[in-house]
Amino acid sequence: MNFKALTKYVDSLAAVGVPGCDLAVYRDHEPVYRHMAGHRDAAGAEPVKGDELYWLYSCTKVFTTCAAMQLIGKGTLNLDDPVSDYLPAYGRLTVREGDALRPARRVMTVRHLMSMQSGLDYDMTTPAARAALERSKGLATTRQLVEAKAGDPLCFEPGTDFLYSLSHDVLAAVIEVASGMRFSEYLRGHIFEPLGLKNTGFFPTDGEIARLCAQYEFDEARQAPVLCPVGANSYRYSPNYESGGAGLFSAVADCAAFADALACGGGGLLVPEMLQLWSANQLGPKGRATFDEWQRLGYSYALGVRTRVSDAGGRGQIGEFGWDGAAGSWMMIDPINHLSAFYAMHVRSFGYSYDVIHPTLRNLIYAAFEA
Repeated sequence: MNFKALTKYVDSLAAVGVPGCDLAVYRDHEPVYRHMAGHRDAAGAEPVKGDELYWLYSCTKVFTTCAAMQLIGKGTLNLDDPVSDYLPAYGRLTVREGDALRPARRVMTVRHLMSMQSGLDYDMTTPAARAALERSKGLATTRQLVEAKAGDPLCFEPGTDFLYSLSHDVLAAVIEVASGMRFSEYLRGHIFEPLGLKNTGFFPTDGEIARLCAQYEFDEARQAPVLCPVGANSYRYSPNYESGGAGLFSAVADCAAFADALACGGGGLLVPEMLQLWSANQLGPKGRATFDEWQRLGYSYALGVRTRVSDAGGRGQIGEFGWDGAAGSWMMIDPINHLSAFYAMHVRSFGYSYDVIHPTLRNLIYAAFEA
């Protein structure tokens, strides 16, 4: 193994707009690489040390869909169950056609939620959602808000296309009903505690907020990162809302341990057969064409994770899966080679992360094992 090129690349990221970052690579439960670069604070005085916390944003989706796969593996939940079996409001859906609305002809299922084929959008500012917040005096729960979301028209019939959306927030509410537990409690008891993840959750304490790596928004006009307010996460719609799509904060060590467990046979969280089902492509031709507009070369979309289906885009392993987040975090899980990686940074609205940084990290990680 030779990680020199990978280290050189991570060290170069400050020059393209990444103030601080951290990368961990595991193989067969062994940490084989860890490198940090840049600074953790806005003043640029404190180097990244490795104990920072980050908002995971959409990397939360890997935890959420893992929880769903656990319930599916136990038979508590089924992929083709109607969502309305758990959330009755989803039995009365409408679809927008031009300027008109009509009743949905197809039933939305758990599979549609997991594979982003539900027809939902990513807008929680609609009149229905605002009304739910007003009724709750700003304290709406996950279930209250996603049930209100059922009042918004779908963008297409469930199962007919791909659209990145609030589907996994709805899935979190389904998990609550199916498990009989609050979503955060389910994650804690079935994922966090079994793996010893002590730095992961939805609502950081004051002490944990102080440990958050400085967060930025990339300003395209200035081509530079601009500091965000401390602790900001725009997907926390209320103090009681646990977003299954974007709500978790965590540390690199926690996320690396989670990815490693999954890469090594499931680590007691899932059996290998459920890993295979989780990472199996779910998109038909139309949905795949829509997903391909993202330019995730070599990938399609499975049950809440990208899944590598070809060699396009460089090195890698067919069957590798994972996801990324709005501030640039990236998780890679390779169950074939028992190889995993987790990368954290804290710069939002930075497309360069997905287009360049993440595939380059993947390519250099695999290249290091070939050296």
